[in-house]
Amino acid sequence: MVSREHKKAAALHEKLQLLRSITNSHALSKTSIIVDASNYIEELKQKVERLNRDIENAQTSSDPNALPIQVTVKTLEKGFMINVFSKKSCPGLLVSILQTFEELALNVLEARVSCTDTFSLQAIGGENEEQGETIDAHVVKQALLQVIRNWSESNEQV
Repeated sequence: MVSREHKKAAALHEKLQLLRSITNSHALSKTSIIVDASNYIEELKQKVERLNRDIENAQTSSDPNALPIQVTVKTLEKGFMINVFSKKSCPGLLVSILQTFEELALNVLEARVSCTDTFSLQAIGGENEEQGETIDAHVVKQALLQVIRNWSESNEQV
């Protein structure tokens, strides 16, 4: 029969090993594992504070070129995963983006779009192999940012 103290010690050992693995600690003693965990928690707190400051700075940015639209472009094996998101509806932006895809010779292989209260575009674009040129993800992102700026400026004048 296993004693209650032995069960508690085994449970404590198991929890310390879990803590050690979560914090990527290589320590062997209980004290060192706890110190590493404490340091890890402090690092996480600093990261959270830095991210919160970045978010605050982005929201209060007085940069006139700052767009309220998020654009990400990831390179896939053949093509790109493109995400465009705005908290506001953006009438006409979808057409401008699709024209940019056409100008870049990107074929839209799959897309999800929402244009009601927000604007959300998730698209997988494949390079047109007939063109023979490969396109960099950075070029695609810059082209999208430019078309969004142009769209934004034209809507401010209305």
